[in-house]
Amino acid sequence: MHIKKQTLILAAAIAVFPPLWAAAAPYLGVKTGAVALICAGVYAANGNKREDALKITAGFWCGDFWACLSLVLMNHLKLGENAGLLLTLAVLGFSAVLIASVLDKYIYLPSWLCGWAIGLSLMTPELLSIDKTIPFQIGAAMAIGVWYVGAGVDFFCKLVEKKLHKKENKNGSRI
Repeated sequence: MHIKKQTLILAAAIAVFPPLWAAAAPYLGVKTGAVALICAGVYAANGNKREDALKITAGFWCGDFWACLSLVLMNHLKLGENAGLLLTLAVLGFSAVLIASVLDKYIYLPSWLCGWAIGLSLMTPELLSIDKTIPFQIGAAMAIGVWYVGAGVDFFCKLVEKKLHKKENKNGSRI
């Protein structure tokens, strides 16, 4: 079995970058550090396109806001739990797709929808009333996921590959 050099470099980067964030997050007041790994996955699924990192981040932040808005709406609608959930998700889902389609140069719809799901998974109306910083913690972890884990790992891997390639060409042999 032969493992490609690029795979080994990626494995090493994944063994270092995300664990460093996971260890640092609680010291930075971020209880939702694992969100970064999900968001890095969306960044990678988009082809590690650094030129899309800002709009992916914007999409995640829209989703984070959408989750807060959903929770507030569902908490105030007096239609019953299931009817309120259905109506809120239908209207906000429809709206997210329309808004993102108009602003597609600035917002990546898959990250918006993923960010919305992340927020709804981690937050409740009760948690929002107790810890008003939770949406900001989630938003910070989302940005860390795109920029540090996603783009950072990709940049590191390309840099190491480039240096190894130069060394191979200089030595005239394969490493």
